[in-house]
Amino acid sequence: MTTAIPRADRRVSPVFLALVAVLAVSGWAVWSGTLAASTGFAVFLFVTAGWVVSLCLHEYAHARTALHGGDVTVGGKGYLTLNPFVYSHALLSIVLPVLFLLMGGIGLPGGAVFIERGRIRGRWRHSLVSAAGPLTNVLFAVVVSAPFWLHAADGIPDAFRYALAFLALLQVTAAILNFLPVPGLDGYGVIEPWLSDRVRQGIAPYAPFGMLAVFGLLWVPEVGQVFFELVHSVLRGLGVSAWDSYWGQEFFRFWQGEPQVPQIGAAG
Repeated sequence: MTTAIPRADRRVSPVFLALVAVLAVSGWAVWSGTLAASTGFAVFLFVTAGWVVSLCLHEYAHARTALHGGDVTVGGKGYLTLNPFVYSHALLSIVLPVLFLLMGGIGLPGGAVFIERGRIRGRWRHSLVSAAGPLTNVLFAVVVSAPFWLHAADGIPDAFRYALAFLALLQVTAAILNFLPVPGLDGYGVIEPWLSDRVRQGIAPYAPFGMLAVFGLLWVPEVGQVFFELVHSVLRGLGVSAWDSYWGQEFFRFWQGEPQVPQIGAAG
């Protein structure tokens, strides 16, 4: 099996590089307070750019794992360039996740690279292709929360700390939702190869509605409460307090005006 692909098919897209540039510049603006009069807007740019970058990496992980699993077509489709505009369903992978981010601060799972599963041999490989995306969200959460679990957050400007905490929350929500064994989500893709043909065929018609059902349930107060308790339990394990993630989301919503953060109870 060969995984050799033309250099052009794996060259990092200028679109992705532009996203990284926005992430870096907005992060610097939040850290330095250069845009002190509009810190919320800088946080908004930083979190949104970071979120879209993570979506690109999520899809890249699916494609790269599929490449090494036997699907050599992913290169020709542009999936290895990290360009979000080449996804088979840009609406599902980019537009809807950003929309849900704006509406409710939930990390909506992306997932729209078309993998030719018939080229991949072995159930473990199929499972790994599905798991690679949400595992990227897990890694991203660990990276952006590093100042917290390294006990170095006290030396970080407040607004930047809050922004990192909210970005970590988005990654944790995306990872948890993606790993749910629900048709249409990556968690189901992990277990699907191990199901019988009869079970898979019976479930297949419901796959397009799995994600909608999950988000419909999240709007039920009791379900949403349990979900976010789990999210914050994971965040606490990473050293991120609910205080930090809450104010990160408040700064992110710059259109509501700059939040007035109380000076008491600040998290370390």
